[in-house]
Amino acid sequence: MAFERVWKGLLAGVGLAVLAVVLVQAGLIPVVGSDEGTVRVVDEDDDRDPKATIAVDVADTASERYTGLSDHDSLEDGEGMLFVHSTEAERTYVMREMEFDIDIVFIGADREITSIEHARAPEPGEDGDDLRYTGRAQWVLEVPRGYTNETGIEAGDEVEIDLDSGDGLSLSVASEAAPEAESATASTG
Repeated sequence: MAFERVWKGLLAGVGLAVLAVVLVQAGLIPVVGSDEGTVRVVDEDDDRDPKATIAVDVADTASERYTGLSDHDSLEDGEGMLFVHSTEAERTYVMREMEFDIDIVFIGADREITSIEHARAPEPGEDGDDLRYTGRAQWVLEVPRGYTNETGIEAGDEVEIDLDSGDGLSLSVASEAAPEAESATASTG
């Protein structure tokens, strides 16, 4: 009897582990633990050199997405933050507690840029929660304001995403995907 319970428990554990792997591979749940990565933006019609290569901090938990860049003083060109969501959806990002202006790049599940918003930081006495920027995305990239114009990044460009897991492993995000909502340094929804 005890052996049977142990066996059933073991099978249930293995089944849950297999289900988790399948959900991650299908893009239905994000890979948690990726702290840094690289995002390359390429022209949809030109697969040679990327328009930009951006070193990103990765926000892939609700807490990290809520905080976003609000704990940063600035970003340099070629730096950014990538917000990872499990599925593609309409997302609204706000400028909560931001100290500097940014470009917010919305990226669909197919890794194509759907829209770009040029967001300003709140002025003294202004509530950043009122500064809202919306777009359709599974991933949201934040870079310094004007960087997308300087590099020629535009809606329709393709995005390649490589995430470092912190344990020496690297994950390249392919064209698969996935609805939810978050923050520009925090999204609402």
